[in-house]
Amino acid sequence: MFDSIESVETGLLAENYIPDRPLATVLYLAWRLKKPLFLEGEPGVGKTETAAVMARVLKTDLIRLQCYEGLDANHALYEWNYPRQILAIKLGEECGADRRELGRTIFTEEFLIKRPLVEAILSSREREPVLLIDEIDRSDEEFEALLLEVLSDFQVSIPEIGTLKAVRRPLVILTSNRTRDIHDALKRRCLYHWIDYPSPEKEREIIAARVAGISERLARQVALFMRRIRSEDLMKRPGVSETLDWADALLALEKHSLDEQTVEATLGCILKHREDMLRFQDLWKGAEFRSSLLRDDLSDTMFPESPIGCGG
Repeated sequence: MFDSIESVETGLLAENYIPDRPLATVLYLAWRLKKPLFLEGEPGVGKTETAAVMARVLKTDLIRLQCYEGLDANHALYEWNYPRQILAIKLGEECGADRRELGRTIFTEEFLIKRPLVEAILSSREREPVLLIDEIDRSDEEFEALLLEVLSDFQVSIPEIGTLKAVRRPLVILTSNRTRDIHDALKRRCLYHWIDYPSPEKEREIIAARVAGISERLARQVALFMRRIRSEDLMKRPGVSETLDWADALLALEKHSLDEQTVEATLGCILKHREDMLRFQDLWKGAEFRSSLLRDDLSDTMFPESPIGCGG
């Protein structure tokens, strides 16, 4: 599918996803080397979207495992469909089937509830899916150990059936919001990439690509506004997903440029904590701060860097 880094960039751009060269490179290597890719970054910068777009580019299935505290093998690998098994046993007994034969037939793939990891393994018989293991940092360390075993050979042993092994290795993308450290043993098995907040120019390109009909001036203003607001000490800095939500809202309000009243009325699109709202309102009282947020000159160099970086 991909014969170069440029082909990855072209595929992503066709899906209105604006990649930078390092991300396109690591995606190409993950696909070519069949190694998992570990994407880390602040919430909302496009980690999950990367996996979704890659599935569309590759014209394959996206299989998503959403991680959470307490996630265990039953919810990640497989479960037996006990109600169907009981029904099959009752029907078999009524038909006079041999009990030992019944015992063998109810423990087959037909009665298996496939959770994401097993689904990815079985789907590989037809075509390599994209397996997204989303927000791995929300799971427990015990799940990390389970994942190590699966990712090493991409196979699962089911006592009643035997070993299920992937025919073709899926493209595996793990994401983390860095709420806790992930064990080095897992990271060593993956390629790694940090997705940062985009530069204003790149964010303007993202807005223009994803929000059809937005004016050039408004796209520039929104991009610079987001760069400026992320430089403040907020509980939750808005990500690119909030940027796009806000741009959609402004378009729905038929706005072609930012003004003070519109910013005040739509602030809930980008700030999601009352403390951040109050912080913004205090800053908003300053004329210089208001003026800096309503600029549209992308060549301006007066915008401070976010404390955690805003590289494209």
